[in-house]
Formats: sequence, C-alpha cells, structure tokens
Amino acid sequence: MFRSKRILGHILLSLVIVARLCHAQSGTLNASDKIIIDTDIGDDIDDAFAVALALRSPELEILGITTTFGDTKTRARLLDRLLGEVGRADIPVAVGNPTQTNNPLTQRRYAEGGHFAKPSHSKAVDFILEQIRRYPHQITLVAIGPLVNVGALIDKDADTFRKLRRVVLMGGSIARGYGDLGDPKPHGPEPEWNIKNDIPSAQKLFASGVSIFMMPLDATQLKLDEVKREILFRAGTPLTDALTLLYHQWGQQTPTLHDPMAIAYTVDPKLCPVKPMHIRIDEKGFTRAEPGVPNANVCLDSEPDAFFRFYIPSVIGE
Repeated sequence: MFRSKRILGHILLSLVIVARLCHAQSGTLNASDKIIIDTDIGDDIDDAFAVALALRSPELEILGITTTFGDTKTRARLLDRLLGEVGRADIPVAVGNPTQTNNPLTQRRYAEGGHFAKPSHSKAVDFILEQIRRYPHQITLVAIGPLVNVGALIDKDADTFRKLRRVVLMGGSIARGYGDLGDPKPHGPEPEWNIKNDIPSAQKLFASGVSIFMMPLDATQLKLDEVKREILFRAGTPLTDALTLLYHQWGQQTPTLHDPMAIAYTVDPKLCPVKPMHIRIDEKGFTRAEPGVPNANVCLDSEPDAFFRFYIPSVIGE
C-alpha cells in the first residue's frame, strides 16, 4: 500500500511538472501584471515609444491609459488613433484635467487626424480609482508624465490610492541632470520635467506610503541613434509605422528614451537595479536623497546596450 501511494505521488508530481512546463512554454505560468499608464504623450516622443513597448509586452495587462498635463483631450485622441492603428482599441483611454502650458504638442496633427477617435472618455481620476477598487493591491501605476493625476488621486481618495501595488515613476534627478552622462565634470542634478511641473503632487506621492520605484535622469538618458531608428522603422509593422510617423512629427533627430525605461523596468527589473533611498522633493522640484527611512526604490544607473537589446526586439516583434 505504501509503495502504491509513493508511485501515485510520483505520478502526480510528474503531472504537475509537465503542466507547469506547458504553461511556461505558452507564456501563462504567471498572471500578467496589471498596469495603468499615466502619460503626457504628444509633446516629447519618448511617451509613444514607452506605450509601444507596453503594447508589445505580453507580461503586461494594460487596464487603461490616462492622459495628464496640458491639452489632455488631444492627448487622448492621439492614443485613440495609436491604439486603433495597432488593433488595440479595446484598451480604455481616460482624460485628466487640462492644465496651462506653453509646451508645444508636437504630434497634434496625428491626434487631430480623426482616425479611431472615440466620442467621449472617462475622467482619469475616476477611472483609476475604479480600477484600484476592482483590483486592490494588484495594479502598477506607471507614471511617465507630470504628476497632476497622481496628486488629484491622493486628494480625492488617499485610502484607495494606497491600495495600488506600486508606482513605477519616470522622474527625478539624483546625481545627473539632462545631458549629464558621466563627463569628467558632471554638472549634477536639476529639477526634472515630470517632477517640476507639479511639485505639490510629487511631494504628496513621496509622502503617500505607496511603494515607489523611481527611474530618474541618472538611468534613463538612453539615446535612440540613427542605426537603432533604422532597425525599428524598417520593420514595417503597424506599430513601428505609427512610431515612424510620430517621430517625424516630433521634428527632432535623436530621441532620448526616458519613459520607456519605466515600462522596461516593470517587465524586467534587472534592466534598472534599484536601491532603497529617502527622497525629499524640495520647493524647486529637486529630488534630494537624504538620510531617513526609505520611501522609494531608485535606479541610479543602467546599461544602455542591455536596454536596447531588450527594447528593439520587443517592439518589432522578434
């Protein structure tokens, strides 16, 4: 009897192993990470490249994309078209409250083309809170724009906001500023765009108690040079064709892919190793690393070659 039970146990164990292997090969061993992307897409081009990576990452379940800062309605129409062009019109787009800005929306023509435009959109804050209540402690909010919506979320329902699994943030500057790539005389940190455009909301986030994973300028100055652009743009997929058009409307030459690192980290944390730090946001928007209880996990360096070996094949579908 004992021998029979042992044989049966081995058989059951073998079946479990086989089942796990089958699930692993089919990509369904682990449930997809639920994410919401909060973006100011349409100004700089890196937001579009970040959304593209998320769309091509089967590890992620995109619950929705929300727009923040400036002309949030036009940003939503841009997303409507991008998602429609690539066959993902099923992903909800929600609109944040507009704000005043002189920053040009360089990809406005793409957004105003009218393709796949939806007649209306949910409000971003209401949408995010609804999703958190539906999936408490399961959602990663990927914040790749000024933190207007984040501050509004905390103001409206801080208890629900704290039921996020985490916030993965592209923002801040610890030891390096824009264009500071480790030259012999680095000029040091400076207020970073996503932080300085809503300092009070950034301060609320870092005091919220939510787990924060921070990708600052130190680790995100990733240059998409001409050779890499050629590899991407010649792929000729609906997604890379959309990126090509948005890139040309952006009107500059070499994009710096700050925001895609936040998506890449969410998929593969090894691409930007983090360390716990205490971050204080001062009145000018500097992100000061100071002694104290850690309130963020911060990536201070990354390997561009490893990032692009991950990014390019992912987006072109190899």
